[in-house]
Amino acid sequence: MDLAIVYMVAGVSSRFGGRIKQFAKVGPEGESLIEYSLKQALKAGFNKIIFIVGKKTKDIFKEKFKDSFLDVPVYYAYQNYNENERDKPWGTVDALCSIKEIVDCPLVVCNGDDIYGEETFSILSEHLLGKNEEATVGYELGEVIPDKGAVHRAIFEIDEEGYVKDLNEVFNINKSNLDATNTKHDDLCSMNVFALFPETIKKLNERLEFFKFMNRGSRTAECLLPNEVNQLIKMNKIKLKIYPSSGKWFGITNPEDEEAVRGALRKFD
Repeated sequence: MDLAIVYMVAGVSSRFGGRIKQFAKVGPEGESLIEYSLKQALKAGFNKIIFIVGKKTKDIFKEKFKDSFLDVPVYYAYQNYNENERDKPWGTVDALCSIKEIVDCPLVVCNGDDIYGEETFSILSEHLLGKNEEATVGYELGEVIPDKGAVHRAIFEIDEEGYVKDLNEVFNINKSNLDATNTKHDDLCSMNVFALFPETIKKLNERLEFFKFMNRGSRTAECLLPNEVNQLIKMNKIKLKIYPSSGKWFGITNPEDEEAVRGALRKFD
């Protein structure tokens, strides 16, 4: 069975100096972040690659990867928006729904500027090959909070059978305020990686159209993947199995993170 790995790479971060984070050289063999992540995913059996690109990333990704990477075919979907009406695209659900015409197999969608670990991709590929339901991987909250600064994380509420009941977004979490934010080190949180089936993309597209209607006229409102997956769960339209990950997650937000991730990956490998 075909399995697609889908990377959301449409945006360029102002906090990263306008550079494309996915091409930061962080791998021990000089690999870019996206190449390092791809190698992890392909080891887990994915045999299609889809990049969701935007206006500022389309040309550079196509120039870099063309139509294959390590003999695995590469496809492109384009996230567009009306710049006369909007200051930014409509968010990660909008990005994902841009693949609805080209994806015809189970998929894992994830951020293009995060490194999730081989274990995460293996867990989700095995799930897709064996079960006809959605899945995700949860990371321990304390392991995905930076040493400096605060982050937002969606915390999973899980039932006794290992399915997600709820996703609760908690804002401005840092290393020292877990008690104040009513969170714990070992809470499982979302890092925006989901195993989905094409039928669910159609369901998310319906949610997206509703969101756009409700936020018509807004220049900034974003339809976010964890929120809408959570709504599908609450509407009993999908079940989301969750697996804990003991793998190490790495991400880049600011320019100084590049060297830190590079050093960590050398030790990790």
